[in-house]
Amino acid sequence: MAKSSPEAVSLAPEALAKYEPVIGLEVHVQLLTKTKIFCGCSTRFGDPPNSNVCPVCLGLPGTLPVLNKRAVEMAMRASLALNCTVHEHSRFARKNYFYPDLPKGYQISQYELPLATGGWLEIEVGGVKKRIGITRLHLEEDAAKNLHEGFAQSARKAYIDYNRCGTPLSEIVSEPDMRAPDEAYAYLTTLRQIMLYTGVSDGNMEEGSLRCDANVSVRPRGSKEFGTKVEVKNLNSFRFLQRALEYEIERHIGVLEGGGRILQETRLWNQAEGHTVGMRSKEKAHDYRYFPEPDLLPVHISPAWREEVLHTLPELPEAKRARFVSSHGVTPYDAEVLTNTQALADYFESMVKVGAPGKAAANWIQTELLRRLKDSGKEIDSSPVLPTSLADLVKLVESNKITGAIGKKVFATMFESGRTAAEIVAAEGLGAQVTDSAIEQAAREVIDKNPDNAAKFKSGNEGVFKFFVGQVMKVTRGQADPQAVNDILRKLLS
Repeated sequence: MAKSSPEAVSLAPEALAKYEPVIGLEVHVQLLTKTKIFCGCSTRFGDPPNSNVCPVCLGLPGTLPVLNKRAVEMAMRASLALNCTVHEHSRFARKNYFYPDLPKGYQISQYELPLATGGWLEIEVGGVKKRIGITRLHLEEDAAKNLHEGFAQSARKAYIDYNRCGTPLSEIVSEPDMRAPDEAYAYLTTLRQIMLYTGVSDGNMEEGSLRCDANVSVRPRGSKEFGTKVEVKNLNSFRFLQRALEYEIERHIGVLEGGGRILQETRLWNQAEGHTVGMRSKEKAHDYRYFPEPDLLPVHISPAWREEVLHTLPELPEAKRARFVSSHGVTPYDAEVLTNTQALADYFESMVKVGAPGKAAANWIQTELLRRLKDSGKEIDSSPVLPTSLADLVKLVESNKITGAIGKKVFATMFESGRTAAEIVAAEGLGAQVTDSAIEQAAREVIDKNPDNAAKFKSGNEGVFKFFVGQVMKVTRGQADPQAVNDILRKLLS
């Protein structure tokens, strides 16, 4: 970890072991709606600055907000997927503060009556599962985007793009249940995966669709009292989150061990220099002067509407992993990889549906397909090999109509050409299996040429057997049945 900050010190392991970190995360998730939360402007990313704006999202006098029903549905999906209680009544409030990115001088958010509370999600770190509580999920509008140019105070310029202003957000606030940066990393990745599965957000951290603020403190191990909390704002990658927390935990412990006092403040992560920097003091609670939004009616969620949204939820990653292990015979590790995205899970299930054995399908996806996709810069959605085509190849290998080595060569051609396995095998004559008599002849030749290794095997050196198998497969150009090669070699060598 970088130690560029003057506050960073090298700490002995015993000093680190004396303290327990306490971490909570506030995650802003941009909801995947086509229009903004209180007006009809597009939420499309990348359009020219200030082109997706109107009098409502610019906060011009005399305008009135109108709530986007789709945004409420999306937030309900997220709440239910996170095991939250969606309340029948919630209410918007005005959060008052003055900043150039907030044209009205206040943000429309939810305060005393949020949409949902009391949820949880389960993480796994080092093979140990842990439940992390979720305090609340509420709806709010996003602010505009500030762009800064220049560093010298006299020459510094700021620009504001209001396209993002009014974009619908769900703010998801966790309980302070995490005790290590690894747990915070697992929480954020798990949360993002659930948002992707439910279609609530695209989770694109580079475009600001998922942003995270971390609250961190330390306390002596065994203590029930919380230490002084510091907020690290606007962490827009999983790696930055982990590194910022690691740095802050060491900084806090270093200050305490040196007899100092932690200041309650907001800090930013400086990735280039590998440390956090102070942004503003939070010694006193900021008074946002919340009051109910007079231009919006309270939100009413009927039980029927809540049930309707609940029934649209897809199978979530944790349940899918368990089903893959129990129904398709894959390992927990396989299931973890295969459920990384909904598209990858669907690809695997499509293969199994047309007859590919589950474990074999999982192996081919992980060892061949994902490697080829990564090398070519493609996503699973744009794979040139369809799941039904890969399933046909797997069935050819599993039925011993072609060998595994030949199968890999066929797959490479499938990926490059888009042709089916049957077409390639027929065109190149790869399906012709070597007869047992031809295998035996090849085996005798290999044994006769390697009398020293044959003697080693007969004296109990089992390790040289693979050498003989490899040589016979080479002589038969990889077209012999591996099991037949094993059986015939053992008979001749014994």
